[in-house]
Amino acid sequence: MTLRLSIFVFAVLFAFSASADVSSDEKARLGRGGFNPTKKSLGAPWPKPEVYITSSTPNLVTPQFMFRYKTFTCDILQNYFDRTYKNIFQPSRSVALKPRRKSSRRRLQAATTITSLDVYLEGPCETYPSLESNEKYSLEISDGTAALVGYSIWGALRGLETFSQIVYQVDGQFFVNDTRIDDSPRFAHRGLLLDTSRHFIRKEILMTNLDAMAANKMNVFHWHIVDDQSFPYQSLVFPQLSEQGAYDPYLHVYSRADIMEIIEYARNLGIRVVPEFDSPGHTESWGFGQPGLLTPCYSGVQPDGTYGPVDPTKNTTYQFLKSFFQEVVKLFPDTYVHLGGDEVDFSCWKSNPIITAFMSQMGFGTDYSKLEQYYMQNLLDIVGSFASQNGYIIWQEVVDNGVTVKPDTVVEVWKDPHPEEMSKVTALGLRTLLSTCWYLNYISYGDDWHSYYQCEPLAFNGTAQQKALVMGGEACMWGEYVDGTNVIPRTWPRTGAVAERLWSPVTQTDINDASMRLEEQRCRMIRRGINAEPISGSGYCDEEI
Repeated sequence: MTLRLSIFVFAVLFAFSASADVSSDEKARLGRGGFNPTKKSLGAPWPKPEVYITSSTPNLVTPQFMFRYKTFTCDILQNYFDRTYKNIFQPSRSVALKPRRKSSRRRLQAATTITSLDVYLEGPCETYPSLESNEKYSLEISDGTAALVGYSIWGALRGLETFSQIVYQVDGQFFVNDTRIDDSPRFAHRGLLLDTSRHFIRKEILMTNLDAMAANKMNVFHWHIVDDQSFPYQSLVFPQLSEQGAYDPYLHVYSRADIMEIIEYARNLGIRVVPEFDSPGHTESWGFGQPGLLTPCYSGVQPDGTYGPVDPTKNTTYQFLKSFFQEVVKLFPDTYVHLGGDEVDFSCWKSNPIITAFMSQMGFGTDYSKLEQYYMQNLLDIVGSFASQNGYIIWQEVVDNGVTVKPDTVVEVWKDPHPEEMSKVTALGLRTLLSTCWYLNYISYGDDWHSYYQCEPLAFNGTAQQKALVMGGEACMWGEYVDGTNVIPRTWPRTGAVAERLWSPVTQTDINDASMRLEEQRCRMIRRGINAEPISGSGYCDEEI
């Protein structure tokens, strides 16, 4: 017997022996190739609702299904009806390849047909979502009927999203089980930061990201629109900022029309758009189009040709900031704007003789955090004076450096040890957001979403009154290594773990349950055209990219 034949015979005998030890049921469980793919739920919502009671009683949902408003309606609701219908019934590429199973035929025979979902709004539609929006809803499916109560238009949208998720597909037929849900978010602010300065991200991709946010019930797009690297925001008052500061003044800018389109798209999804214009640091790109704004750095007694943070000593600085932010708050309808204030490098200020003379004049000595405080206080007073603004968001360093802020300021904590910082900021009576443990740009091999899921925003020493000041948190995707080619798959579905932590009850901590539902949610997003990457090891979706 040749060596090749011997190997072949051994392989056949080994395969037969191995297969003989595995029952047919076990083979079915193990799946293709004898390996166990990541398990998925079927028709389970993400994030998990506050009260979620479901049965095995199926109801058939046919393409003749309708959404009907029973009280108030508006364009937002009608648009979301269309969106939900599409998300449920969009054509499947895989159905025609699968024969109908006996279990599917039995399910079909036992099912009652539901023809509509009746939607009741408790009051008229609001125009824009806000920090105070009521996202509570109730959903009940039983005895062949389905009803949704939205305590506001935003609650109705969240309920419609849940309904689209609990409808599931088996062999080309759509079903929804008898279910009762009473739901509202744990935190009011559930955000995602995207950075469009380090790499420009096209408008269409930002809208895809908004689709993913809506599918995960996130409600704040924190748009870190400009930074040191580029200035893609197109100002009508100061057009030279993007003309000189963008990577390309024609191809890599967001026009006013682009921004308005993104805001409108987000509004129809119940998502706030909060822009960030970080200063006095992170402003190198501003200086190209606004001469005199930045501080000249010195080497000895001569300027060295480089520039540092915004020059806080000039009246012209604050005149510019007032005009610039007046335009910003008119364009962005949200009552909050993020003013940054982090990572200010004092070395350039220290080198500049005009700055040091100003420090002496103001009695600041050599404490440059006082100069930062002087700048930030002026900026906060400017923005706080606008009638359309109820408040602003800042990074934690502003408060750490002793700046006096308005009582409704929201402070975003991003540094460790974050429990101590959360305790400190809330002890000052200030509302707080957490982002420290949700920096998505730090990637690692394996199930890194577990750490996001297990990060608890209220795990700090503080009173009940302090913890009530935590408005929520944000996942952050900084842009050094993402652009339009990879920002969606790198962000999703990992951000979904943050979404559930910020929406669902604190008691929802079961990783195994979450893993099956998140796997289904990932496949659901892929079916909707959102390129969400694998998250829990080997597996498959019926729909593949």
